[in-house]
Amino acid sequence: MMSRFILTLLAATQLASLYPMPVSAQETAAHAFTIARVKYDGGGDWYSDPESLPELLSFVRRETLVDVAPEEEVVELSSDNLYSFPYLYLTGHGNLRLSETEALRLRHYLESGGFLHVDDNYGLDTYLRREMEKVFPERTFVEVPFDHPIFHNVYSFPNGLPKVHEHDGKPAQGFGLFDGNGRMMVFYTHESDLGDGWEPMTVHEKPEELRQAALQMGANILVYAMTN
Repeated sequence: MMSRFILTLLAATQLASLYPMPVSAQETAAHAFTIARVKYDGGGDWYSDPESLPELLSFVRRETLVDVAPEEEVVELSSDNLYSFPYLYLTGHGNLRLSETEALRLRHYLESGGFLHVDDNYGLDTYLRREMEKVFPERTFVEVPFDHPIFHNVYSFPNGLPKVHEHDGKPAQGFGLFDGNGRMMVFYTHESDLGDGWEPMTVHEKPEELRQAALQMGANILVYAMTN
């Protein structure tokens, strides 16, 4: 997927004024690829669970041998560096606001082969759905069935997402936005709070079994994104 992603971007030179194409970070990076956390406007805490991604990336590197950089970068959707990252992660508790330009850039990024994982840390749902309508007004989130490869490609989750944090006591759900060929461009984990499970046990005091399940599901998401 990474090579297709980069080639598509290089071919889109006519869009350079709106979507400037930076030199890919892959050319100089010591690792096969790097993921990025999305910094967004609106007041939501995009930076929440700061230890979650390093813990997940350490697990993925150790358990799957995927050569992902051990630390994430931070990127704004308006940044020229957006296309350097094949995988974006977005989380938070509160409001999320995308400008018209950011929505257009995110749409182009996703349609060009990029992947976005949104992990609701509680309170993000209403704002996320509103803003994703700007990105894809013709598409809606659909619940991902439990037999989808994202739940089985490395570790098996026959009942879907692990429930890490109770919040409202509702079941954990995974929603997807798919392109016209059936590729999942966005995976939205709702009422699960995987990020809380990824952080060190001392932060949220989750049972180790539950923390391992969260890390395993995170590995599934990353591997799915990089192979589809």
